[in-house]
Amino acid sequence: MTPLSELVRVFGRIGLLSFGGPAAQIALMHEELVEKRSWLSEDAYLRALSFCMLLPGPEAMQLATYAGWTKRGIVGGLIGGTLFVLPGAAVIMVLALLYASYGALPLVQALFLGVKATVVVIVIAALLKVAKRALVTTQARLIAIFAFIALFAFSLPFPLVIAAAALAGAYGAVSDETSAAPSSLPWRKSVLVIVLGIPIWAAPLVFIHGADPILTDIAAFFAWLAVVTFGGAYAVLAYMTQTIVSDFGWLTTPQMMDALGLAETTPGPLILVTQFVGTLAGIQTGGVAMGIAAAAVTLWVTFVPCFIWIFAGAPLVTWLSDQPRLRAALAGITAAVVGVIANLSFWFALQVFFAETRAISFTAVQIEIPVFATVDLFAVALAVLAGILLMWRELPLIAVLLLSAALSGGVSYVT
Repeated sequence: MTPLSELVRVFGRIGLLSFGGPAAQIALMHEELVEKRSWLSEDAYLRALSFCMLLPGPEAMQLATYAGWTKRGIVGGLIGGTLFVLPGAAVIMVLALLYASYGALPLVQALFLGVKATVVVIVIAALLKVAKRALVTTQARLIAIFAFIALFAFSLPFPLVIAAAALAGAYGAVSDETSAAPSSLPWRKSVLVIVLGIPIWAAPLVFIHGADPILTDIAAFFAWLAVVTFGGAYAVLAYMTQTIVSDFGWLTTPQMMDALGLAETTPGPLILVTQFVGTLAGIQTGGVAMGIAAAAVTLWVTFVPCFIWIFAGAPLVTWLSDQPRLRAALAGITAAVVGVIANLSFWFALQVFFAETRAISFTAVQIEIPVFATVDLFAVALAVLAGILLMWRELPLIAVLLLSAALSGGVSYVT
């Protein structure tokens, strides 16, 4: 049996080094858990990864939780998942507090321009990687196009688009089913985890209900977000930003862009951007103490469900891998994520490269287009440079982010 101290050491190392988004994090865990230590076989690792991609939430964090669960059950899973999140959460907390105090300074805003220009390239790179993997059939390409048009032109709700893609994928799998007898469904332990886990997740939400409106709203929104974040953080960012900026008014669009840029510079899952948002919303409403409370609430409602999904679903991994419709539903969701990220890429580019945009509307269609006279050529140049360094020279993400920020800040200082 693997000692708990070794689990802490290994998953602590993974948590501290997990820069660069899901692809880099999954590769890091493969190196640490499959190649170096043989804690998981290649087949078990791929099955676990496919399972985690079926779930809402950050698949890399859930993969770490699953790996810990295989070694020491629920305690091991808690160690794996918690240590994957904690280093990044601690850094985000510090950065959010500093941003609340100094984020409006001109030099700081200049630094963020370089970060945001790089983020546009990061999202485009993610789009290309997912598209290469997901768009291998005509059906997948049609689903991706549908998702893009649904969001870009019709502003349909993100959860509705994902649900439609899953149904389309599952429907397309009917003719692919085989006559092989499915494995039995080991459901008893899973039901017990859900029966116990959901009340544990909800208990703090009941406690804070009515205590303060901002905490109640943060808890309700991010709890909802935790169950619809299929396809990773990039897939849900545009939906999250629209709700936070337009419906709640917690942050402005530039602040949301800054939040994403900071989240890209920290270890851990990108969805930690929710913690940054919660912290700023709390600070603006009730000061630093409220910001810390809001951060704690955000982290709880965002990540506790991930543990529930894993502990309930881990015993079902073999059974799930035998279900062609579920696999096809996942393929449909993944194809839709390509369209979702394409929409996100366009939206980010508009916000970073143009000072003004305008809406064109006819019947049910509303399209946002740039005012080309307001283009920021310096931001475009920074993005081109970041693209060369990241996608051609393949430099480390954190190095490119820091270089872009330094260039932007330096030019601002001398001019």
